[in-house]
Amino acid sequence: MVDLNGQYHKIQPEVDAAMRQVLERSDFIHGQAVTDFERALAEYTRSRQVVTCASGTDALQLALMALDLQPGDEVITVPFTFVSTVEVIALLGLRPVLVDVCPDTSNMDVTKIEAAITERTKVILPVHLFGQCVDMETILQIARRHDLYVIEDACQALGAQVTFSDGSVHQAGTMGHVGCTSFFPTKNLGCYGDGGAVFTQDDTLAAHIRSMANHGMSQKYYYDQVGINSRLDTLQAAVLQVKLSHLDEYIAARQQAARFYQEALADCPGMELPSITPFSTHTYHQYTIRLASALRDEVKQKLADAGIPTMVYYPCPLHQQAAYRHLAPRQEAFPVSESLAKRVLSLPMHTELTLEQLQYITSTLRSILS
Repeated sequence: MVDLNGQYHKIQPEVDAAMRQVLERSDFIHGQAVTDFERALAEYTRSRQVVTCASGTDALQLALMALDLQPGDEVITVPFTFVSTVEVIALLGLRPVLVDVCPDTSNMDVTKIEAAITERTKVILPVHLFGQCVDMETILQIARRHDLYVIEDACQALGAQVTFSDGSVHQAGTMGHVGCTSFFPTKNLGCYGDGGAVFTQDDTLAAHIRSMANHGMSQKYYYDQVGINSRLDTLQAAVLQVKLSHLDEYIAARQQAARFYQEALADCPGMELPSITPFSTHTYHQYTIRLASALRDEVKQKLADAGIPTMVYYPCPLHQQAAYRHLAPRQEAFPVSESLAKRVLSLPMHTELTLEQLQYITSTLRSILS
């Protein structure tokens, strides 16, 4: 699914040199490379503030902690996403309120948001799934009408851009009050371990988040608030600084592979290809097709038999998971999420895909479905 080794060998001299500098300085925690990477990522995303942390999950938790929410406050999000989105809400004693997703993009259905708002609602938390952004302009308008915070889960969409109706262009993760991303190795910008970052345009909020990520300290050994220990290691920051300089070419390579898939599979029977919205670019963290639910697992197995890896993101929506069934206490249905869980299949998508590999994948898939 992802050729991290091949990618490393292409940039090996740069990565090795960057890591060697950290080893020579031995500033392994809060080192110079962390500061340099935060500054570079802020410039790339045009975000006023970037605070790095230990993972995308921590980024989401820190974002919620920074808003001084109270137990029982409600956060509107989706059931079709990675568990971190809802996990951090539950861990903080907040109440996740779910709305369904769109069948074509798998992103939050913004037409369902206002019906889910109550007097306890404090946050809308959209997820930019698979590398394409939600309709953020509409979400921000709703948030302003109801005086709500917006936290973007941009863990799969770093580098995607949204164009608003006034022509302004915005990077994923920088439109809401807080944005979050992950540097898990398989992400478009991934390190060689875990890592994450928080984006905000609010200097005061950024200082609050930075303190909370460092045990709640404002100065060493003085604690102004309850915090956590969540930091990006200096070695990982050094790797990310190198890879950030290649991010645009990485995204372009994924988009090129996606174009091949789109053209080669355009008239293939029995499948639906990823939809592209008019307002957001797509960075193709995943290339996810939709098959008839009766066929999905059979197709997956036949591709595996042919040596082609695939993944199902995600096989069970969160409201049907044992830990989160309480989110739908009256057996409330989220039909689109439930249908997608039975139909989605992600094909290999990474920066090192060759023409020969793409031809083999698509020809094999076509033969299975013909």
